[in-house]
Amino acid sequence: MRQAGNKLHVVVNAVPVLEFDRSQPIPGHQRLYLDNMDAKMDQGIQINGEFHPTPDPILRSQFVANSMINALFAENYSLAMALCTWLADRIPDLQMVKAAGDIEADMDVELIFDRDYEKAKTEQGIKFYKPEKSEK
Repeated sequence: MRQAGNKLHVVVNAVPVLEFDRSQPIPGHQRLYLDNMDAKMDQGIQINGEFHPTPDPILRSQFVANSMINALFAENYSLAMALCTWLADRIPDLQMVKAAGDIEADMDVELIFDRDYEKAKTEQGIKFYKPEKSEK
């Protein structure tokens, strides 16, 4: 695991909603849950209406990330945290899951490996605002 980015951030419509600290140990019952998730995905997964009988790690990650965003919008926070735990544990190079859009229409979910949330936040650049004229 990388030392610099030991956290996984989940950002929805530019708002950070979850943060997972990989330096904290995962309890045994949660590890068992993650193993059960893997066993279910070994039987195949469906993404965007297409069945994948033997999904690779990236397809699994996309499936879990999509499911996590759906769980967040359904306010099923325990499931969302379990899915976030799977992503943080199984994909150690994943820095951020970034979702943008409308859950009812079109939600784009992106897996980001090359920058963490803190760095992405500072890379947004400088914005200039024209001051309002005072009426004094």
